[in-house]
Amino acid sequence: MIDQPTPPSRSIERDRRNHPATLEPHESGRRFGIHDGIFQAIAQGGGEHYLSAFALLLSATPLQLSILSAIPQLLGTWAQLVSIKISHWFPSQASQVYWGIIGQSVSWIPIFGLPLLWPEHGPWLLIAGVAIYFTCTHFTSPAWNSLITELLNPNERGTYFARRSRVVAITSLLVLCLAGGLLSIFENRDLLWVGFSILFMTVGLCRSASAILLQQVTGLPLHTPNSNPTGFLDFLRTGVSHNFRHFLLFSGLMHTAVLIAGPFFVLYLIQDLHLAHWQYGTWVAAGILGQFLTLPGWGQFGDRFGNKALLTFTGLLVAFLPMLYLFCTAWLFLVTVNFFGGVVWAGLGLGLNNYVFDAVHPTDRAKAVAVSSIVNAIGWALGTVAGSFLIHTVPSSLHMGAVTLEPASNLPFIFFLSGLFRLLVSITLFQTFHEPRQVEQRAHRRLLWELPLLKPLRQFSRRPTGTDQ
Repeated sequence: MIDQPTPPSRSIERDRRNHPATLEPHESGRRFGIHDGIFQAIAQGGGEHYLSAFALLLSATPLQLSILSAIPQLLGTWAQLVSIKISHWFPSQASQVYWGIIGQSVSWIPIFGLPLLWPEHGPWLLIAGVAIYFTCTHFTSPAWNSLITELLNPNERGTYFARRSRVVAITSLLVLCLAGGLLSIFENRDLLWVGFSILFMTVGLCRSASAILLQQVTGLPLHTPNSNPTGFLDFLRTGVSHNFRHFLLFSGLMHTAVLIAGPFFVLYLIQDLHLAHWQYGTWVAAGILGQFLTLPGWGQFGDRFGNKALLTFTGLLVAFLPMLYLFCTAWLFLVTVNFFGGVVWAGLGLGLNNYVFDAVHPTDRAKAVAVSSIVNAIGWALGTVAGSFLIHTVPSSLHMGAVTLEPASNLPFIFFLSGLFRLLVSITLFQTFHEPRQVEQRAHRRLLWELPLLKPLRQFSRRPTGTDQ
């Protein structure tokens, strides 16, 4: 049978739809958001996830690991304040995002170059380079979020950002595995520093591709400054609701609780349990896989039932994850725990981001994103400082009558304390803020069966009866 040629009119119409110059402005911007996510994922999977491992190669101390986790984030978040203050210098939000991306790309040069030139100061030079990177990253965040959010309807934000996050997750997973394999090859040859140099240089080049893509997007809105600008303190005092302030308190304290343990997982897995880099990479990859499989479900859940309901479930579940590290050190068990960690964090991160967009006026979104990031960064820094204090004070064994717990180090006890603090934050603050959108209401016990992983099981179990709810 001879294939029939495509009619010229259909072919022309298809080419017209796919050509960047003829795309609708909103569709063009949405596509850029997805494509930018791909290159951002390369930076995460091949760069950010291995910064702590690179610091260990440079003989970083636990204190330096804590600073590596806290200070760059804190400095970078203050860059969001600057980006709001000087946003009127740029003709559009797109141009502000463009220069921030260029800064991210260039900053990978000092990240891997300076520690190799002066290895005696390697950890501190790495911290300085990473601080520059996150400063540029956070500089783009308010403008990027405001720009993309303007192109989306309120009831489709969860689905869109879940789709983008899923693309980021699978790309990051693939790059993470490739990067782990590359580092293992050079580790076997005692040339691990060469592997990190190749990895970070490639990441920097790939990140610059987002800037090239952004230049090809047309029809994006110009910068429209607020006609009645206020400072950040005035914004917090009079420009936001009582509801949003309580949300900020929850978000900041949750970050504090999480970062009590966050910087030390790499230390526990590599130094205490002596996992190979490929095993550590697999552990990280399991979390990314959990995100990839459940992000669409979390996005639909948030769009349908609200981000407050999303935060309620994930905020409680995230408390129990670090506690499990106290009871088993088997590698497959740890990989499984981190897989479910990725599942829960996919929903929690989506809810924390999208709640900010819903709770403030559209003209204040960029400022609200900056304020939220600052609160989270303060919590981040407080958590890492508390974790660094606990690592020197918590004992490495616990005796309770006939039961004795002696893990590989005192870190599992710190992970357990982090989980208890997360649970306390969730229980005490969930009733202080509410859903700002009109969403479908259901009892929590019925919402439980709408959660990712559980909903497919419910639908499968009901399939033979031919009924649906």
